[in-house]
Amino acid sequence: MAKNIQAIRGMHDILPDQSPVWHFLEQQVRAVLDSYGYRELRTPVVEMTDLFKRSIGEVTDIVEKEMYTFEDRNGDSLTLRPECTASCVRAGIENGLFHNQVQRIWYYGPMFRHERPQKGRYRQFYQIGAEAYGLDGPDIDIEMILLTRRFWECLGLEGLELQINTLGTPDERSVYREQLVAYLSEHKAQLDEDSLRRLGSNPLRILDSKNPEMRELIAGAPSLMDYLGDESKGHFETLCAGLEGAGVSYVVNTRLVRGLDYYARTVFEWVTDRLGAQGTVCAGGRYDGLVEQLGGKPTPAVGFAMGVERLIVLLEERETPLQLQTLDAYLVLVGDTPQKQGVLLADRLRREVPGLRLMSHCGGGSFKSQFKKADRSGARFALVLGEDELEQGVIGVKYLREEREQERVALNSLANYLQGQI
Repeated sequence: MAKNIQAIRGMHDILPDQSPVWHFLEQQVRAVLDSYGYRELRTPVVEMTDLFKRSIGEVTDIVEKEMYTFEDRNGDSLTLRPECTASCVRAGIENGLFHNQVQRIWYYGPMFRHERPQKGRYRQFYQIGAEAYGLDGPDIDIEMILLTRRFWECLGLEGLELQINTLGTPDERSVYREQLVAYLSEHKAQLDEDSLRRLGSNPLRILDSKNPEMRELIAGAPSLMDYLGDESKGHFETLCAGLEGAGVSYVVNTRLVRGLDYYARTVFEWVTDRLGAQGTVCAGGRYDGLVEQLGGKPTPAVGFAMGVERLIVLLEERETPLQLQTLDAYLVLVGDTPQKQGVLLADRLRREVPGLRLMSHCGGGSFKSQFKKADRSGARFALVLGEDELEQGVIGVKYLREEREQERVALNSLANYLQGQI
């Protein structure tokens, strides 16, 4: 007997019973993005490996440890995208989207990282993100954060904390980096293995260490805020004032640095304590130098990405259960003639009643067995058509989720009846 083939570790199926929650999230998020004037951009899942080396940084964990990289038949090094911002920038440069234009775009799709799977973290995972190009003021940063707050309102998610910080300009960060490395080098014996590796390549990431044994050491490190110029400070102060004016609560986390090399100035995360170690559900910030870094003209940019699986967990754990869309009706067909007529009747009803969610029974069977299937389908009511009903030109309507009397409705007025029920 052949051995069953299973899904790759960390890559999960989304089963039919799970997909309604995904649909709910996708619909809510799409509606918010549309209301803010953002347009969708779809990019390939596979890109040239150099795109991510140049954008994310060769000495980041993603590039060093986590990318799915392979050589194709032409000898080119290709990579399954580990994130989508680099792909958006590549598409914008290649298609001339940034030339004297402001672009507000969003994306949705699978990303791939070879990490240790755990709750809220998978090797194939989905992200929804939004990005704005051509705007350099703090007002677009504020808009991005307000947009994400609107998501939580529409999804009914509570208890998320907004953390913000500023990383200043690359020049300011370079000066700070020297001071940080000097401080950490004095306490080298207290650094863990990951921090020792990052000390010479990406020392700011040490500030974001989750190792509790290093908490005191990190708390005593120099603060980047002390190395910012007036322009960077003004940008951040305007951001804070805008959030306060909009009634957005936030925490300034001076150790928030983000894991990608391309960030500058504003960075932010929405976090929760309900997902264990994977507490970040949305993260973003500014990356004003990335377009130029990838070959385009200098273009300010800001954006964020949300982990869909982590949001799904929060939606499933809501105190108030989601009211997800289910079937409106299940068509029960008893007898040879009704079974033949049923497919035609169902097709006509779907055309005449926009939005009707109707499942027609197929495969025959007794009234009792069909009625059980109608109940299990989750439909609000069953439409029952037997030989007698067909002769009389009526159909039975049996409500499955409400205390209502069974009704008989004329077939020629059934469409109007259904329009009043959905």
